[in-house]
Amino acid sequence: MLHVGLDLSRTRLDVHVLDDAGETVDVTIAPPDRDGLAHLAREIGRLRGGPVQAAIESMNGARFIHDTLEFHGWEVEIADAVKVKGLAPLACKTDRIDAWVLAELSRRDLVPAIWLPDPEVRAERERARYRLHLVRHRVMFKNRVHAALIAFGKPCPVSDLFAANGRELLAGLGLPEPWNTTLDAALAHIDALDEEIFSCEKDLRRLGADHPYIPLLTTMPGVAWVLGYTIASEIGDIGRFSSPKKLVGYSGLCPYVRQSGRSDHRGSLVKNGPKYLRWALVEAATHAARHPAYAAHYQRTARRLGRQRGNKVARVDVARKLAEAAWHMLTKSQPFAPARSHGPLAA
Repeated sequence: MLHVGLDLSRTRLDVHVLDDAGETVDVTIAPPDRDGLAHLAREIGRLRGGPVQAAIESMNGARFIHDTLEFHGWEVEIADAVKVKGLAPLACKTDRIDAWVLAELSRRDLVPAIWLPDPEVRAERERARYRLHLVRHRVMFKNRVHAALIAFGKPCPVSDLFAANGRELLAGLGLPEPWNTTLDAALAHIDALDEEIFSCEKDLRRLGADHPYIPLLTTMPGVAWVLGYTIASEIGDIGRFSSPKKLVGYSGLCPYVRQSGRSDHRGSLVKNGPKYLRWALVEAATHAARHPAYAAHYQRTARRLGRQRGNKVARVDVARKLAEAAWHMLTKSQPFAPARSHGPLAA
């Protein structure tokens, strides 16, 4: 068997090939496109017969490399980049050395492989993430309009500056150039983004109607169908997680822990796993903190940690509890019910 380490950059793919004894068979580069990968598969196949096992770090484009080379008969694993760095810390780090490290990890069967969602789950994630991308751009344009009003001392007496009354107010401001042109352009972008976001949400609602997880997730406090769709797509198959703690760890909502002897230091959040799942859970926690199931715990945590950071830490704590509740709900196919209640589920 040959073991191949692949290090992907924007313009090339560094390749290091080892045999079972750890001897270098070949070191080469290849274009990271379909034709270049096909040529690479043919060339490696000529070196020696038998199966080929490869490893590549997780990054944008790694899934394309994985799918293309597996089509040519390779067995390819995508490695967690953070865990690879922990397994093989290097004083000198280059693309060639990274490729050799990945080949050596493959040879020793130590590749920290990540889970690969199927095309259907990837499509669900893309839809939810694209909507969030559009919403963030709309917020940036709205902030720019508010900044223009502040810069010229214009008050904002309406609750929604971009509704009908707010548009009338903006039309009569009479800002000097180029701010007035900038304001008109920002409003045009906001209108266009509103239409695109509405179209995305319409598709999400239609496609999520038959999803087995979304009706359950929307019974949680703070979760409507948009957040439910996002959480469901980012989780994928709930059977991957053997316990609620596994799902919480996957979300990256756990703090760093540095423990030695009697010393036990807890740091900031590790923030591994999909950032969109973490965002959705924290967003839901903002509203769930007022729900009777979590309000007392949230307020108690916020008071204990003080005004400066108490609310933020308490919100993350509620987000962790929502992740645990989601695991129970999706594993047992039952709707949300607070702990120690008479409902069908203890969250």
